[in-house]
Amino acid sequence: MYMRLEKNFPVSHPKTFQGWHHYGILNDLLGDGIFTVDGEKWTSQRKISSYEFSTKNLRDFSSAVFRTSAVKLAQKVSEAVTSNQATEIQDLFTKSTLETVFKILLGVDLDTTTEEGILFSSSFDEANAVTFYRYVDVFGKVKRFLNIGSEANMKKCIKVVDEFVYKIIRNKTEQTTKLRDDSRVMKKSDILSRFLEMNETDPKYLKDIILSFIIAGKDTTASTLSWFFYMMCKYPLLQEKIAEEVKKATGINQNSSIDELAKSITDDALDKMQYFHASLTETLRLYPAIPVDGKLCLSDDTLPDGFRIMKGHAIAYQPWAMGRMKSLWGDDAEDFRPERWFDENGCFRQESPFKFTAFQAGPRICLGKEFAYRQMKIFSAVLLGTFRFKLSDEERRVKYRTMLTLHIDGGEKS
Repeated sequence: MYMRLEKNFPVSHPKTFQGWHHYGILNDLLGDGIFTVDGEKWTSQRKISSYEFSTKNLRDFSSAVFRTSAVKLAQKVSEAVTSNQATEIQDLFTKSTLETVFKILLGVDLDTTTEEGILFSSSFDEANAVTFYRYVDVFGKVKRFLNIGSEANMKKCIKVVDEFVYKIIRNKTEQTTKLRDDSRVMKKSDILSRFLEMNETDPKYLKDIILSFIIAGKDTTASTLSWFFYMMCKYPLLQEKIAEEVKKATGINQNSSIDELAKSITDDALDKMQYFHASLTETLRLYPAIPVDGKLCLSDDTLPDGFRIMKGHAIAYQPWAMGRMKSLWGDDAEDFRPERWFDENGCFRQESPFKFTAFQAGPRICLGKEFAYRQMKIFSAVLLGTFRFKLSDEERRVKYRTMLTLHIDGGEKS
């Protein structure tokens, strides 16, 4: 979706210290995926991924998966409502987005309630957290060398993750080989099958790409949805306004079932939910899924404020802080106000991606931006069209969990 810690260099440019620095931190988890490689490898993966994400086949397939997953998610919430229990909404989103991304990427159903699913999910999250901590852990290299502490635990987690994904790739490759000459077999829609159809059969290459897409499609979407529902709980009038917009756009009524609601969330219906779209975008402005990002300077340059950057220097910018800058967004920059995204005619107004940086900008703009918006809208529309949410503890102070993505520490009960 919008993970962007990769570094790109011209083919003739040798990998610099900064390139190796990031590669050394991310490689254990993400291998030679798009977020760690440079030059020709990055260009090749970007080109293939860009094509795949733009196909109508994947769009239709993913939308169907989103609707099915949204119904399952709503049913889980309904069970909690029936039993009068508080729901840990971030946990539900994390599991649901993982199941969804597995179906779209690998074409298999992952049940996060089984022992195998729980082990994979927890191992992946732990490896994610330790990977980010490497950027600030001054004893990280010592721990890795001695294989102790967080690094020892990470090695175990990565083994679980790799073995699980390798098993799926092996099974899918065997199936594809057996069915390749069968003219009756329909073209596959999941990403792994489409790569196999292009004769990309190196298990490690496929595993690295898949894990990069998982971290991009699972964590970023789950964290944004968590923050969005947190804001809906903080602003119940806005929650009601969006719920009414969903009902009007889909044409449902109080007697409509969850399945009927999900089926009514077409592309046309989503296009009509402008205030809903603005509210999700406002959430991303204040709580960007990737709160900090870094860049490497390939030649001497000067920033707009006159600050000189020399070739080889690394700089970081903070989308989280930028979303709160009054110089960019006005005196109400820290306020949650979806109306800021509309022009004088009441139409949604796109901001420059260099100002609203949640999805990156330029050549590295997020390939899955529309993919992400569609998933978040379908999930949220089904939930807000069916339930009303409020925090179980309105006095609890929200904290962040240190990960590659901006998660709510301890979850969010509603």
